[in-house]
Amino acid sequence: MTTVGAVPMYKLYGEHDNWPTPEMVHCESIAARSRLHNWHIKPHQHTGLFQILYLERGSARIQLDDRQRMMHGDHVLMVPQICIHGFEFAQDTVGHVVTLAYPLINKLSRQMSKGLGALTSPSLHALGDDQESACIRMAFGALDAEYRGSAPHRDVLIEALLGAILVWLTRHAMEMPSGMQREAGRGARHFARFCDLLEEHYLRHLPVVQYAKQLGITASHLNLLCRQTVGKSALELIHERVLLEAKRSLVYTSMTISEVSYAIGFSDPAYFTRFFKRGTGCSPKEFRQRAVDGISTTSEGLPVDSHMQ
Repeated sequence: MTTVGAVPMYKLYGEHDNWPTPEMVHCESIAARSRLHNWHIKPHQHTGLFQILYLERGSARIQLDDRQRMMHGDHVLMVPQICIHGFEFAQDTVGHVVTLAYPLINKLSRQMSKGLGALTSPSLHALGDDQESACIRMAFGALDAEYRGSAPHRDVLIEALLGAILVWLTRHAMEMPSGMQREAGRGARHFARFCDLLEEHYLRHLPVVQYAKQLGITASHLNLLCRQTVGKSALELIHERVLLEAKRSLVYTSMTISEVSYAIGFSDPAYFTRFFKRGTGCSPKEFRQRAVDGISTTSEGLPVDSHMQ
């Protein structure tokens, strides 16, 4: 476990040791870990890990960064790396938690270039009464059984089941009216790599041209890819990532405004305050106070499957 401010970062929640298996996937029941923590998983984050939660029965109040909403039976939640997330499960909740290392995500999504952008934001989806949803329910059950077993060619079947689940999630996420879920087009792999580089270097405030150079493309091409994929320029995405880290530090740590500014790469707290206000419409102090007052519990902003409207 490492920390970002006061926000714990785990491999798996509550574990201080390394990844518990030699595989790039981990599967367990919701109850297995939640029962140990009185069904309350406090806000935390993962690096290099992508999680899928399937609630078969029961309910949970979920927190994703500074937003909250309810999750019920037959809902599927996907949580990308770095997203701060926490859960309060009802004690009768039944379901699965699947954790994948990003090398496996990249391997499984290699032929899904148009859907890569859909896997970069947290989103909540509802299974329906259709045949496809029935297959996904069966896939989660089969994945759990196969993971706990030792039958021949186990890894091949596990990857096939994960692939089916990811395809279903990607299809539904791409249908959402959110910029991050728009079709990524031919440059999806460059965009996905840009997201990886941004996650690695955002604290250094690198210029767009430097990211483009690492990708082997021009800054103009990178901006075009970003606009095609999410409707924003590369610089806007860089600023958004810095702002997100600032918001997390303000909400989840006790650092002063000056300490937050230095921690995310600003040498001048006054400039950081202007940057923050320009991006959010309020000062860091006002944002923190609103979070303290409970504004942060709003459920607005989390992408939700249109089938759940």
